[in-house]
Amino acid sequence: MCVQCWTAAATAGTAATGFRAYLAARSPAWLSERRLRGLTAALGVFGVLGASIALV
Repeated sequence: MCVQCWTAAATAGTAATGFRAYLAARSPAWLSERRLRGLTAALGVFGVLGASIALV
């Protein structure tokens, strides 16, 4: 794996994790445990897709 690919994937993963942690810490009223799990999965998928599309 090239360094550019690895860097993009690591950045996307870190951004998704940071955004999830930010939302979990703020704990808005609409964010239930089930929605947080779904959001975590969606952020992971979008992070990987975003990294792969940005490099193409």
